[in-house]
Amino acid sequence: MLALVSCHPASREKLTDYVNPMLGTATLWEAEDLGYHRERVTRTWGAETFPGASLPNAMVQVTPVTKYHSGSGYQYEDTTICGFAHTSKGHWNLCHFPILPVQGAFDAVDYASAFSHEKESAHPGYYQVYLDRYGVNVELTGTLRCAFHQYTFDEGASTCPSVLLDLTRSNERVKDWAVRQAGTCAFSGFQQAGETIYFYAESDVPVQDIREVVTPYINKKGKPAEARVYVVSFEQDAVSDHPDSGRTACNPASGRRNLSLRIGFSFVSEEGAKENLRQELTGKTFAQVRQEADEVWEKQLSAIRVKGGSERQRGLFYSTLYRSLLWPCLRSDANGDYRDIKGQKCNNGFYYYTDPSFWDDHRNKLILLALLRPDVACDVVKSITDKGEKNNGYMPTFFHGDHAATFVAGLWSRGIRDFDLQRAYRLILKNATVPGKEGRRYMNEYLSRGWISDKDSVGIPYWKEYKAGAQKTLEYAYDDYAVAQVALAIGDTTQYEALMRQSLNYKNVFDPSTGFYRGRNAQGEWLKDFDPYYPYFQHMWREANAWNLLFYPPHDLQGLFSLYGPEGESSGIVEQKLDSLFSEPWRGYEVENLTGFIGQYCHGNQPGHHLPFVYALIGKPEKSQRIIDAILDRFYDMGADHLAYAGMDDAGEMSAWYVLAAIGLYTWSPADPEYLVTRPLFDEVELDFPGRKPVVIQKTPVKSGEKGTESDAIDIYPGTFLPDSLLRKGGTFVYKNVK
Repeated sequence: MLALVSCHPASREKLTDYVNPMLGTATLWEAEDLGYHRERVTRTWGAETFPGASLPNAMVQVTPVTKYHSGSGYQYEDTTICGFAHTSKGHWNLCHFPILPVQGAFDAVDYASAFSHEKESAHPGYYQVYLDRYGVNVELTGTLRCAFHQYTFDEGASTCPSVLLDLTRSNERVKDWAVRQAGTCAFSGFQQAGETIYFYAESDVPVQDIREVVTPYINKKGKPAEARVYVVSFEQDAVSDHPDSGRTACNPASGRRNLSLRIGFSFVSEEGAKENLRQELTGKTFAQVRQEADEVWEKQLSAIRVKGGSERQRGLFYSTLYRSLLWPCLRSDANGDYRDIKGQKCNNGFYYYTDPSFWDDHRNKLILLALLRPDVACDVVKSITDKGEKNNGYMPTFFHGDHAATFVAGLWSRGIRDFDLQRAYRLILKNATVPGKEGRRYMNEYLSRGWISDKDSVGIPYWKEYKAGAQKTLEYAYDDYAVAQVALAIGDTTQYEALMRQSLNYKNVFDPSTGFYRGRNAQGEWLKDFDPYYPYFQHMWREANAWNLLFYPPHDLQGLFSLYGPEGESSGIVEQKLDSLFSEPWRGYEVENLTGFIGQYCHGNQPGHHLPFVYALIGKPEKSQRIIDAILDRFYDMGADHLAYAGMDDAGEMSAWYVLAAIGLYTWSPADPEYLVTRPLFDEVELDFPGRKPVVIQKTPVKSGEKGTESDAIDIYPGTFLPDSLLRKGGTFVYKNVK
């Protein structure tokens, strides 16, 4: 068993020693963790994190694959490894270019190797595992655009090892591939799936040949099929003349059984992959690259230093901070070249990135990323602006909603401005005002009616996916507010006023007779088949039930509360509703992506992640804190191995929730430059964000009515908002837990 702290030394001199990249790789199985009794044999969704080696926001994540089409490709409960892929995220995609060291007997169907967690370890920028079948210890590290593999085979075999490339496999449908020898010690090619990745690999022993292995088999449909893999073999009794090898590699006669591969990658060209390799790995040993990766992570994690708390809490904190900094990922070469959405080679003076998972992580993760990596955040805006301008003038959306506007507004209002706001504004404004297939879905309805209709039918099962009209209406309303803030910054007062009116559309799907948001049909009638306890993948709600959409969107607090009567929060109805939310038991619905409950509140999916903080906004911060403390303590190292989250990490959103809740500054409305104050988990938190003055947050509980000591420190109180402008100036902030 590999628990959270088992791979860490007792004395931790570095912050990277607190990080466990295995956290989030396990699945929830027990009823007490899931929140219901599991009847189906299929597994629920885990955090779907990957344990492999990566730098922050890197192009390359070199990581084991235990099962394709399963989140990140790695499931802790699995017992075999079928390859080491070079891209990963945790959303059932990527896993490009899987490679596996092999020797002896295997074929194109049967080549996976057994492994055990007792012979597996992970550290920021490093991963290691022993493959039982092939008697090889695998060590992996990397740079931004390159992977470094180091294999050490057991002594006793009479032949040199080979590497198997299964270019027909990834977490996506593979359309085309190629591999060829590219020199005495090199091979190269590409794999085309959702994207085309090019590779150029150099070994520290000469390549003997590359052969295709084809094996017939019967597929799942009972029909004959063929599996094919490629095997790169290396010369026996060879002494490497590679200038960077520094050692003899494969020589069975001398007992040496080592093989190293340096692999450059590019999403532009094979030449780009070769040049990335030259720039990032020339002259470096495996140990040097591993050390440099550790130093990069140490510097990044040092932006937030905590004092106090337990070993477990510090381990969870730095593990979740690490996990918050992996996505979005680089897609441009070292020289700045990238391929745009039209497939054209471009170079516009910035680093090109994948789209963020806007629906998942606009709430908190993207703002945390912006504070820690403002350079990356600004390049992401430049990237999505480039895509939008080449996509009929619409800013890219992701999955559900339209939250790029929230990201743009949140950056600009926090003084993170190394991008062209006018260009970004034109795109997000078109999303909010002009229907089009490249923009928001169902915008004709939204603009003409003020809401998006839902299917009026009885007995819709949770897995059926329709429009999720009620939730889209809520999310579009918040996005309208975000665009309005950018309009105000630009000086477009006409659009500002129109968009602020449009941002109140959320009220159009609130049913006062039930006290919940509710779907409406095309005629404006409330859907008759309404049960606030019943969850849906995408009908009325997206991956939620009506309880978890309470008190959203976050931009109009008084308007939200007034939906419950003219007195709003003062009537006590809001508090009573929250009390019911956190006490009404989950009704036992078995849904793959809804796990980890406190009453009806589901921490295992994003739509309700704001709800624990609402108590603080109605003058009951102590109730908020009890819920927050329970979540921090319960939902991040769950399961028998203490390696499971309550639900999917979703590109770092779940992790970022932990980080912000633990330091006591939550992005209630990420488009707005302020943070909701809650009690820090640690005695002291030091923030050292790029381009800002250092901040110290101290936790000093005092008795009711007691005044703070006279000093330059600024007192902050639970349930209040700390402006980003004040945080930017730096200084000491003392949290006062007035009872």
